[in-house]
Amino acid sequence: MAHKVPVYDEERIVAHVEYNANLDYWDGRNYTSGSTGRHLGLTVLKDGRFVLIHGTQWQGERDHAEIVSADEALQDVMRTNSLELLKSARFKALKQLYDEKYGDQEVKEDE
Repeated sequence: MAHKVPVYDEERIVAHVEYNANLDYWDGRNYTSGSTGRHLGLTVLKDGRFVLIHGTQWQGERDHAEIVSADEALQDVMRTNSLELLKSARFKALKQLYDEKYGDQEVKEDE
């Protein structure tokens, strides 16, 4: 069963969200967000703000989440190569941002 994670907007808790690690990727040994024992997830609040969820397996540390801009959320989706998330209706705004910024930057084959 998943657990709730506090969401911070700077130093204030503004919500609790269901934990997820949907930005983790397989590094050949483990699912991770880039370093051992660290995990990363993304969700959206009802008001449309994006939430980055930081998970940890380290003793003495706690999972937490933070409000991030759409651009920061998109950067993490791209950094972890989790572009399949953009197909979800939940992340429609990120898909639109991706299309605006990067949609016409396909590499053309040499003729």
